[in-house]
Amino acid sequence: MFPFNQKGLDRMDIPASPDPDPLMERILAGDERAFAEAFAEHRERLWRMVHFRLDRRLQGRVDADDILQEAYLDAVKRLPHFAESQPMSLFVWLRLVVGQTLIDVHRRHLGAKMRDAEREESIQQRLSEGTSLSLSFHLLAHLTSPSLAAQRAELTALVEEALGGMSDTDREVLALRHFEELTNSEVAEVLGLERKAASIRYVRALARLKIVLEKIPGFFADDSSQSSVTISR
Repeated sequence: MFPFNQKGLDRMDIPASPDPDPLMERILAGDERAFAEAFAEHRERLWRMVHFRLDRRLQGRVDADDILQEAYLDAVKRLPHFAESQPMSLFVWLRLVVGQTLIDVHRRHLGAKMRDAEREESIQQRLSEGTSLSLSFHLLAHLTSPSLAAQRAELTALVEEALGGMSDTDREVLALRHFEELTNSEVAEVLGLERKAASIRYVRALARLKIVLEKIPGFFADDSSQSSVTISR
């Protein structure tokens, strides 16, 4: 499912809502119950992240909820460090912890190599390595009619060509905005961009991708039952 809709466009320049002060005060004081409450508030978007970025080979073998539970336990252990340094917003930090857990899961199940000490990469960079494949898979996942299923290889090549023409950052902006449902401010924080730059990249990448998707019969449906893949023209 590709949530192209006007709501997503309207959120483009809305700053991320600050964490509720009373709750954050309790979290920073080491209140694990408050932390559990905050994690629950962010759980849906964290689940979307795992669902989007989990390697297709692990479908049916690994449950997203189990990954989130593992990440939560790890985050609780790291909470004192976060409370002391507050290096980023709480949600972006939680996303980082979930990302590390997801990388570890891929390593355990797929035999991915341990990180080379001489090839230090950020967690976001490592997650981004599979973004193009994940975008292609999820963009076409809802096209299930027999005629389109027969053309899947051709359509996949078409979409991958369009994605390949974008920069890594532009692809990541699309993934973060549409599939993980981050706000523009959160995208800017994750990618280390100015908010205006993140917004410009989003509009540019969206326009380029839409040109390709319009060539796919039925992708932009008028039927309200398929509103999840509709975009205002």
